[in-house]
Amino acid sequence: MKDKATLVRNTQWGQALSEEALARALAGTSERLVPAGSYVCLKGDPADHWIGVIDGLVKIASHWVTGKTVTFTGVPPGGWLGEGSMLKHEPRRYDVIALRESRIAYMNRSTFQWLLDNSIPFNRFLLHHLNERLGQFIGMVEHERLLDTDARIARCLAGLFNPVLYPGTNRQLQISQEELGYLAGVSRQRANQALKALEEAGLLRVEYGGITVLEVEGLRSYGN
Repeated sequence: MKDKATLVRNTQWGQALSEEALARALAGTSERLVPAGSYVCLKGDPADHWIGVIDGLVKIASHWVTGKTVTFTGVPPGGWLGEGSMLKHEPRRYDVIALRESRIAYMNRSTFQWLLDNSIPFNRFLLHHLNERLGQFIGMVEHERLLDTDARIARCLAGLFNPVLYPGTNRQLQISQEELGYLAGVSRQRANQALKALEEAGLLRVEYGGITVLEVEGLRSYGN
């Protein structure tokens, strides 16, 4: 079974830590099993932890009093999130929800701050991570305004293969059409239609319980 030690040891920054620093990182990180549909953290919560996905799938979203919801992105196993709020010492500006039962790592603020103050590899990782996240969100705005639904679904899937943000993503994605719809902001039925079009284009294969991605670059450029 995957655990916090596996997650931390497999990160680029974790592999570069000294034994002492690695032990400190692990000691300052707890883990929790979050049921499907439950909150990993809530909008407005104090940002007291840096959050990593050990196993499962979560989405970052914002819910408004009007009942409207916007989904920013999904985070598969191996991904980390919430460093922006940690660095700015501000409350969470979004909800993080488990789309399926997920095992989550929580690194406490004092450990995060110690790594920030003492580890050059950790700082380099955060710089690359924040830059990739910014690029991801700029791309999402562009895709939302310029691309049709099939292309947005393609880019949503391709986004799960970002080597900096989600280095552990497998070509055989365990993701349902309903979960994909949540991430892309469309209905399950519309996600199903888009997947059929992408399958006909030879970019992926829809299977029971998931999707096998055949051409990541094809998904990234679909609709251009």
